[in-house]
Amino acid sequence: MKDVKTILEPARETPVRMEVDVLVVGGGPAGIIAAQAAASDGLKVALIDNRSFVGGNMTIGLPILGFLGQKGNQIIKGLPQKFIDRLKEVDAASEHRPCPLHMSLTLVEPEAVKNIGLKVLEESGVKVLLYVFSAGVVMDGDELKGVIIESKSGREVILAKTVIDCTGDADVAYKAGVACEQGNDVGGAQPPTLMFCMANVDTDKLRMSIAEEPRTYLTDFIPAEYFGQNHQFIVVGLRSVMEKARAAGYELPVERTILITGLREGEVWVNMSRINGVDGTNPESLTFGEIEGRKQVEEIQRYLKEYVPGFEDSHFTKMAPFLGIRETRRIVGNYVMTADDILGCRRFDDAVAVASYPLDIHHPEGGGCTLTWCGDSYDIPYRSLVPTKVRNLLVAGRSISTTHEAMSAIRVMAPCMAMGEAAGRAAKQAVRKGITPADVNVDELRAELIQSGAYLGESVGIDVTLLK
Repeated sequence: MKDVKTILEPARETPVRMEVDVLVVGGGPAGIIAAQAAASDGLKVALIDNRSFVGGNMTIGLPILGFLGQKGNQIIKGLPQKFIDRLKEVDAASEHRPCPLHMSLTLVEPEAVKNIGLKVLEESGVKVLLYVFSAGVVMDGDELKGVIIESKSGREVILAKTVIDCTGDADVAYKAGVACEQGNDVGGAQPPTLMFCMANVDTDKLRMSIAEEPRTYLTDFIPAEYFGQNHQFIVVGLRSVMEKARAAGYELPVERTILITGLREGEVWVNMSRINGVDGTNPESLTFGEIEGRKQVEEIQRYLKEYVPGFEDSHFTKMAPFLGIRETRRIVGNYVMTADDILGCRRFDDAVAVASYPLDIHHPEGGGCTLTWCGDSYDIPYRSLVPTKVRNLLVAGRSISTTHEAMSAIRVMAPCMAMGEAAGRAAKQAVRKGITPADVNVDELRAELIQSGAYLGESVGIDVTLLK
């Protein structure tokens, strides 16, 4: 590594903007739910985000994956389901639709997510602060005391008894000195995607072409009859069609055509850009990803209109507000989840969420992807949300303590929302009892989760003596 020129900043006093019981950093799927859960009995809770809205990856055109398990049963409930119910009230979410490839799809309207997210946080009494970056931490030995923020107002501090890192990048944990890992054995991370939306797509022509001409429009794992039965769907495949386009000179970054119908008629979100080598924690690398992603989108549009039925008269309408990052840092916590845990349908005594999404690794090089299913579901243990060494901190979302392989399964949005609820309720218990999150009674936490509607397994009941 080359030498970096440095300067010495003068010491200064930093104003404290607020003091709270629980601070949630990051307003994505995990963060919204974590803040609600932490504020559920009146604690002073704040949520900060660097964007002008909340919702995170729910706002970039992706469906929410993982509410249903591989056996068709619903395994994510509680506050995550209540959030979907609020979206349904304004016609901004679909049912949880079974999917042979992704277990389930829940379509959501990105702009409605932003509005409903702010509404539920306000109703829960959460103080929301947007347009601020988490720039550093306040430490006292191994205790996290608060987060330093930067905004147009300058540098300030938010002090908190417990902090929940829902950044997806372990930003707070990393700055606090928590050991973190990134990528596979050689540092290669799953590449990001820049989502975009096409309108005036004849989705009936698309689905019936696949249903009636499966040899021409072959899809991966999803049977042709699925498309004949569903008006809202996901397409993954059409590899031979893409080969024809490449032979004609098209430069396409992925091996598969991936299309997701929107909630509005004729709307299709496209998940086909792929920017290899992007480091989601490096602004220069992210800038390259945004620029390269837009170049790829132009070529993908041409391919769709020329080769994919139903897109002949379609037109581009909007780009996602930011790159869809699949992987950055992962903390080293009190337990590191592995691929064996997932493929073995592992059960844990300290389980705080159940997931079923397969190992889904978008290879760091090339344009391929590998999926491996476990056949049922697996637990996410509380210990994987608790970092080693640093106290008063919890992590929820894709950056919990896992291996590169295991992260590919737990990273999708429904499990992240479930982790957010667990972290929020754990933080609340820690504050109420004046203890660290690592010392929370997990049996009491699990009892509260179940009482609040979360799913921890078909045979798991509540010990009422733990509820006080």
